[in-house]
Amino acid sequence: MRVRTVIHLLGQLTTIIGISMILPLLWAIYYGEPVLPLLIPMLLAGGIGILLNFLVKPKGEVRQREAFAVVSIGWLIATLFGLLPYLLSSTLTSFADAFFETMSGFTTTGASVLTNIEAVDKSILMWRSLTHWLGGMGIMVLFIAALSQLGSGGVQMFRAEVPGPSAEKLKPRIKETAKILWLIYVIISVTEIILLWLAGMSLFEAMVHTFGTMATGGFSSRNLSIGAYGSLVHWIIIVFMFIAGANFSLYYQALKGKNLKVFWCNEEFRLYAGIVVFFSVATWVLLALWGEEMALTKAVFQVVSIITTTGYATADFDQWPGLAKGILVFLMFVGGSAGSTGGSVKVGRILLLVKNSLLELRQMVRPRAVLSLKIDNKTVSDRTVMNVTQFFFLYMALTALSTLIMLTSGVDLVTGFTSVAATLGNIGPGLALVGPAENYAFYGSGYKLFMSLLMLIGRLEIYTVLSLFIPSTWKH
Repeated sequence: MRVRTVIHLLGQLTTIIGISMILPLLWAIYYGEPVLPLLIPMLLAGGIGILLNFLVKPKGEVRQREAFAVVSIGWLIATLFGLLPYLLSSTLTSFADAFFETMSGFTTTGASVLTNIEAVDKSILMWRSLTHWLGGMGIMVLFIAALSQLGSGGVQMFRAEVPGPSAEKLKPRIKETAKILWLIYVIISVTEIILLWLAGMSLFEAMVHTFGTMATGGFSSRNLSIGAYGSLVHWIIIVFMFIAGANFSLYYQALKGKNLKVFWCNEEFRLYAGIVVFFSVATWVLLALWGEEMALTKAVFQVVSIITTTGYATADFDQWPGLAKGILVFLMFVGGSAGSTGGSVKVGRILLLVKNSLLELRQMVRPRAVLSLKIDNKTVSDRTVMNVTQFFFLYMALTALSTLIMLTSGVDLVTGFTSVAATLGNIGPGLALVGPAENYAFYGSGYKLFMSLLMLIGRLEIYTVLSLFIPSTWKH
């Protein structure tokens, strides 16, 4: 492990975290709120970052082990600096609570320990939602685009953070790919801000909910979440949650080729859209038969919100019929597309696993046939199939073991299981005691820190974090 290189890069990252606090600081000035809770950590992060950048010079190129270390430790450092505004403003008084809330923000989970959101200073709420937006496309992707001159090392960091079976390069230089992804992300975000503002939200609310939507995070400035607004806002957010749950490289390809066919030609997108349509209709029918008002809007909203792992709510779906709740729990393990801001297993992996299972069945019937797994008419390597299979096994095993750990807190099985599914999948709300009308405040400090770890593991897709626990990673 080239420690000096890791420390140097972490210094650059810390500087970015400090700079990012300027936006909520401006809102604090605008609303006449205390500025020190944001000014102090901004100067602290910026100062430490600059010192590390100049005093510790890199030694050697960034290999995969350094990339994993920078990404994993970088997210922890971002969380440690990011929790300071909560503590300094007395919004949260416990380190575990502040750590949980901040990790939930950066990992775009959206799980919260705040019991009265509307009583919190607006500048703190802006920082809370901004952590979503920064973590959505990825702090490291922003780092590579803005500051990094890493060359091949940037590729390693990009692959360590970008979600999906494989990180797709849009340009030969990884820095250009990072810039393109962030540019698309910013353009779509600005569009949603404008539409929500025109729909009746204040600029502040439009920014907060855009950050939560585009990052598929789910933090709101209202206690009732999106349920506090009218149906027009609901449908605008539905559209943008769906957009955020698709592979962002498709938007670049569509713009470059000026052809929307790239979406329909992509097998993963077709499956993603098909799942959304099928389960939206199924949930709509169930709610309509149950007598729920605005059944169509609520059904579509919650299906899109859960599959994209956004976690926004327009209704207390914990009170819905059992089958409707079962659909939402199933979608918790599907997630958005590879290359999206969504979490969980990802549609791309589900597609690969299903096609591989069908291929194995065909191979059993025709043992002498030479068959190969293809997605979008491209042969998938055995290594990729093995990687996805191992990931799925680890994800399910981690879910099961973590559920057992959560049950030691004394909660019921549904609460324990959905607490794990919602934090590991970066979703936010679960069922029962962690349902959309509840929060995670009742858990003890140790369990909050454990779920924070699950959020990080889920956001960085298991391998990046677990690699740090392998002794050989730290050897030179």
